[in-house]
Amino acid sequence: MYTITTSNVTVMVKDMDKAIEFYKAIGLELKQRWDNHYAQVAAPGVVIGLHPAKQTGNSSANISIGFGVEKLDDVKTKLDELHVKFDVSDDKAGNILSFYDPDGTPLYFMESKVGQW
Repeated sequence: MYTITTSNVTVMVKDMDKAIEFYKAIGLELKQRWDNHYAQVAAPGVVIGLHPAKQTGNSSANISIGFGVEKLDDVKTKLDELHVKFDVSDDKAGNILSFYDPDGTPLYFMESKVGQW
């Protein structure tokens, strides 16, 4: 039997520097970087690997990455400062602010209505 010791979601990116700066700007921390081959950015409970894309186009349309926050107001302010377009929606679980990273990967912040998630 084996033990999983770590995990991450890897997102293919066109421009490593631009991707790292974007994720840092929305509140993630640069965990590690191996030149332009691979990098990791982290938020509580998730590590996102950034890897150069071998082909163009949005190959990440079938995933989305979410981040929980207590209030969406500060997120809205930050995304406005970064000139990132976003949509806000409401569902049973919470208020959701959806947007995309520079490579078109769907991201969202959620203010939960049902407690911590």
